[in-house]
Amino acid sequence: MVIRVLVAEDMHIVRGALVALLRLEPDIEVVSEVASGDEILPAARISGTQVAIIDIDLPGKDGLTAATELHEQLPEVRTLILTSLGRPGTLRRALAAKVNGFLLKDAPAEKLANAVRGVAAGRRMVDGDLALAAWDTVECPLTPREIDVLRLTAEGRDTLEVAAKAFLSTGTVRNYLTTIVSKLNARNRVDAIRIAKESGWI
Repeated sequence: MVIRVLVAEDMHIVRGALVALLRLEPDIEVVSEVASGDEILPAARISGTQVAIIDIDLPGKDGLTAATELHEQLPEVRTLILTSLGRPGTLRRALAAKVNGFLLKDAPAEKLANAVRGVAAGRRMVDGDLALAAWDTVECPLTPREIDVLRLTAEGRDTLEVAAKAFLSTGTVRNYLTTIVSKLNARNRVDAIRIAKESGWI
């Protein structure tokens, strides 16, 4: 049986390389290629995708948001997240989004094909070393709301913009940021963003 695959990757050279590798496999057919998270769900619907290979950092909807959307609206589509960020916190976020597989971009080519086959067969495919590291990692101390505020701040938005985007008052945003800095034992907001990014929490 041929596995129908969608590839979501915004870097054209990387996407082309992934597609070329997958087309060498007799049991895998690439039925759709997209460059943004917003395109994934519509493309999966039209193409009859069985496995969606999704880069975690996409324009529009990020990879994890798109994977969650697929899980909710097309539960028969299996998701395999690709990332260059081998951080345990990133894996935890991916598992929380109910993805079926998590693979680093620098993994050997045969690992990619085997991961596609594994998730298509209903197995969860996660890099072993990364899974062990995630098991040993401290849970993120921030609430989902605090993560949202910090992520918006990390995008370069000022307090007014964060407040508008998150439907909060500016005072509440400032309170959240003060709490975040305290929880992460950071020196300031910039340091808090660095800590959260390095831990894979945002």
